[in-house]
Amino acid sequence: MTASVRQDTAPGPRVEPRRSMAVCALIGAAVTAAVDEIVFHQILGWHHFYDRATTSTGLLSDGLLHTAELLALCAGFFLYADLRRRGSLAVPHAWAGLLLGMGAFQLFDGVVDHKLLRLHQIRYGVDVTPYDVAWNLAGLLLLLAGTGLAVRAARRRHGDSGRTE
Repeated sequence: MTASVRQDTAPGPRVEPRRSMAVCALIGAAVTAAVDEIVFHQILGWHHFYDRATTSTGLLSDGLLHTAELLALCAGFFLYADLRRRGSLAVPHAWAGLLLGMGAFQLFDGVVDHKLLRLHQIRYGVDVTPYDVAWNLAGLLLLLAGTGLAVRAARRRHGDSGRTE
């Protein structure tokens, strides 16, 4: 067998849709956490991650959140680079994962952190209803857009290969 024949029959890179979606969901959640931390915690100063104690505890909780989001971003981008290097990135699934991660973080923050655990509110001293509605609705829209892209990506993949996963 010649080298050219081996190249023709050698298996190509294996695309990994689920891993692509999971990696980009991690990046999406970390990006949304970063936007929340930078805009609402630091620039606007509306709240800290944990507002049920002293200001120094609130600042500490913001630092821990910021550390976690940066670690998630680094891990996510290393995993993303690995997918790219191996030619395994499924781009449509990656976009779906990014939006799903963004929406999941935002909706989790709005429902669990704000309302169930009451770690903090978006603002204090005002009617928070419009802020809550806007925050949670934006998270829900991101989740719906990510779900739509995921369904579309899965249909394309199944149509391309003629098989189901």
